[in-house]
Amino acid sequence: MVEPADTRLSAFVHGHVQGVGFRWATRSRALALGLVGYAANLVDGRVHVVAEGPRAAAEELLAFLRGPQTPGRVDTVVERFEAPRGDLRGFVER
Repeated sequence: MVEPADTRLSAFVHGHVQGVGFRWATRSRALALGLVGYAANLVDGRVHVVAEGPRAAAEELLAFLRGPQTPGRVDTVVERFEAPRGDLRGFVER
């Protein structure tokens, strides 16, 4: 059973995170955690990750984004949590 979304994570990931499989790895981890959302490359080299789901799962994804197992090199993650919007389905790479 899928738990209802109780939070929305929006994280901007800075570093060498484009062209290294970062979005794919993020998608894989998010799906394993039961989250919906997306990981999108931005023109300035960052990746924007948006995920909705249970707070604990979103916290786990945030730890993954900051952890050593992510592809590339993460320098900084700037995140915020807010109320879920319920407008996301699946988890996609943009």
